[in-house]
Amino acid sequence: MGYDTVIYEPGTVARVILDRPEKRNAQSWKLLDEMEQAFNEAVADQACRVIVLSGAGPSFSGGHDLDSPEQLADGRERNEGLDGFAHGELLKDIYIDSHLRWRNLPKPTVAMVHGYCVYGGWMIAAAMDVIFAASDALLIPTYGDYFTTHWDVGARKAKEILFENTFMTAEEAMRWGFVGRVYPSDELEAQTLKYAGRVAEHNPLTLRQIKYSINQSLDTMGFSTTVRSLYPDFYRRAARQRAPEPDPRRTQGQFRSQVGRAMDYLREDGLSRPGQG
Repeated sequence: MGYDTVIYEPGTVARVILDRPEKRNAQSWKLLDEMEQAFNEAVADQACRVIVLSGAGPSFSGGHDLDSPEQLADGRERNEGLDGFAHGELLKDIYIDSHLRWRNLPKPTVAMVHGYCVYGGWMIAAAMDVIFAASDALLIPTYGDYFTTHWDVGARKAKEILFENTFMTAEEAMRWGFVGRVYPSDELEAQTLKYAGRVAEHNPLTLRQIKYSINQSLDTMGFSTTVRSLYPDFYRRAARQRAPEPDPRRTQGQFRSQVGRAMDYLREDGLSRPGQG
């Protein structure tokens, strides 16, 4: 199977690599579709025991693709003829149901995060079982869509982090429970693959039972229900008889103002951008 926006490398430890480095791996709908296709290919491969998700270029992912010509054209095509409810169902599958499917893949998954991991970038990382990060990574978790922050760090810490809306360092993310391990950027890949290789040595049925049991326990406490239940408040309350014509300028402005404010805080706190030491 050919891919345009991801690189798929099969093996005992399969690699799924986001491949839009010129866009900091911003997530077009096509990229998300191809990522899921690669996941499914790895699941169907009996030789594959573990899946590692990473990003090509300077960052893991800078978030949603808001304004590339190909994404705008794809959005218009997919929304054509949809009423407000159908438009909402489309977004629900792209940004929530898909992530829950990835969370429940029957094989262990590891996100290898470097550079920027922002909003939508955090969403796909959060859907993986394990997250390792480079020491120079900067992250912003998201509220809305696949919203799991309060499950990751607890309610009070989630409020503290989300209210401020600023970048967190990899070390902070590890201390708070978002990230499992932090490595120097030049060691991240080797150390992540070493871990994945060790996991791959275990009985695949045992790995699947461990993952299923933990996910089922979280679901018994309401994980998947709460992720899905927040969705209507974001997309359906304003649904019209027909889906509104997308206004990318409005979305771009909101997103960029949030990121711009976070960059201001980054400078104010004296932290460097990824790759700047």
